[in-house]
Amino acid sequence: MAETGETRKEDPGAGVGDPSRESLWRPLRVLQEGMDAEIARIYAERRIEGLKPSFVRELLRLHACGPMTIGALAESVGRTHSALSQKVAAMRAAGWVETVAGADARSKEVTLTEQARGVIGRLAAEWRATEAAVAEIEAEIPYPLSRVVVDIERALERKSFHDRIAEKLAEDPAWE
Repeated sequence: MAETGETRKEDPGAGVGDPSRESLWRPLRVLQEGMDAEIARIYAERRIEGLKPSFVRELLRLHACGPMTIGALAESVGRTHSALSQKVAAMRAAGWVETVAGADARSKEVTLTEQARGVIGRLAAEWRATEAAVAEIEAEIPYPLSRVVVDIERALERKSFHDRIAEKLAEDPAWE
């Protein structure tokens, strides 16, 4: 199955039977990347430099809750400690957060920088506007993405993604 919207170019280095040339997931990822790029364009228009849309949830959470350990912040946004630790490192490098020693020597607290505090009101406004724009889009389409997510979650409750993949692999002699 060819991917929606993908421009195919002949790649002489690609192997015959390359399964990565087909993807049901990639169109969704490309859509989200495109929407994130549009949000980044909004930031650029307001001269908010170096801010990735993927940072905003954590910045808003820190503003609302105050300094938090990486573990507490990770739990509050539903991410793993490892994933959020990497994100915090990127946000720190971009100047949006600082980390300081926590209550014990092993933990770090994450706090907003002056730069982040200076734009947090605009970030909250962008978040609300983005949510309103997504709601508008969902009203225009026959099957809203939020409904798709709920339906997929229900299907995965019936049978996990792991189990579905494992069943398919059991049928594939190349997996042996």
